[in-house]
Amino acid sequence: QVQLVESGGGLVQPGGSPRLSCAASGSSLSIYAMGWYRQAPGKQRELVAAITSGGSPNYADSVKGRFTISRDNAKNTVYLQMNSLKPEDTAVYYCNVRAIVSSMRIDDYWGQGTQVTVSS
Repeated sequence: QVQLVESGGGLVQPGGSPRLSCAASGSSLSIYAMGWYRQAPGKQRELVAAITSGGSPNYADSVKGRFTISRDNAKNTVYLQMNSLKPEDTAVYYCNVRAIVSSMRIDDYWGQGTQVTVSS
């Protein structure tokens, strides 16, 4: 079993720069990729950013140039640095971990979600 502990978020003013963190733990944990998704009220959950174990990042077009994802493989921790926040970034942000279970199987694990509200 994989446990994910998220931190960061909260109420942020427009233009703010909070950082989200997500630490993964579990026995024999082998991670393929880590990332962040978000879900705004009335909308589907969407990918914000993801990064593979090799360090290749992938971003949603709406956050390119504003958000930066990074990971510390030694700590199994992924970070999301969010800059120039806009009200439309308001959402619950979920950490996602894709763990390698076997040569034929990768499982997805989700954090409990952390609310980010952008408002003055």
